[in-house]
Amino acid sequence: MLYKEIESPCFIHVQNSLNYKIQIFIPLKMRLIKSFLTAFTIIILSVSCGPSRNLVYLSNIDEKAEYAQKITNAPEARIQPDDLLSIVVSSLNPEAIAVFNTGTSSTEMSVQGTAKTTEGHLVDKEGMIDYPVLGRVKLAGLTKTEAKVMLETQLRKYIKDPVVRLRFMNYKVTVVGEVNRPSTFVVPSEKINIIEALGMAGDMTVYGRRENVLVIREEEGVRSVVRLNLNDKEVLNSPYFYLQQNDMVYVEPVKAKAEMASMRRSNIALGMSITFGVTNLLLLLARFI
Repeated sequence: MLYKEIESPCFIHVQNSLNYKIQIFIPLKMRLIKSFLTAFTIIILSVSCGPSRNLVYLSNIDEKAEYAQKITNAPEARIQPDDLLSIVVSSLNPEAIAVFNTGTSSTEMSVQGTAKTTEGHLVDKEGMIDYPVLGRVKLAGLTKTEAKVMLETQLRKYIKDPVVRLRFMNYKVTVVGEVNRPSTFVVPSEKINIIEALGMAGDMTVYGRRENVLVIREEEGVRSVVRLNLNDKEVLNSPYFYLQQNDMVYVEPVKAKAEMASMRRSNIALGMSITFGVTNLLLLLARFI
């Protein structure tokens, strides 16, 4: 027997230094393993017990019921400053209309970030365009139909039975945040709702907050911001469900994603701390071996 116990329970008579170190090291090792398992269990429970999230759009529509509702929140787009308009005049006399079908060159940045020169009529900050023969014409605040009627009325002084075709050349919306393909999208149809815009952006990621989507809109020099809950069918009745030209949609990340981003930024510091701690622990264990 390498050692013998003293009758008192508080002391151990050590005769062999090696056996003494073994008696100290084994309980220490067991305490370290127990601490590691406890910490690992806490981490697993904290991850697995996170709150459940609703990832379904319009989830409160009854699956077995037919849902029909008259659309009353899709107004025709109104012309705004910085809109680029294509205005084409036609008539029975082609020679008479030639002068009215010349636009002005405008340079703008494309979605890819390159300069693009197009010919159209740019609405200035005062809501006016410079139109051949007619001069300065105010179009801001009018719908395409209203602008068409006004131009045809004024052109009748110079052309017999003119027909005006007017289109937006830069009708676009921007979708950013927790989507798969954030970008600015041109909308040729000049009509788009928020779900269609998200579809163009590749839909939300699983980290996107469907219950709190931000829409930013500028009208007549006023910026408005509204939050939409896309889980709720009532969003279909919102005046912001159908987007207008130049609207911006921002999908916020859930809190867990924000915390993950914060953790990534501190990974280097955390790694250094762990390395320092492990080194100190190994040095402490080496003293007992």
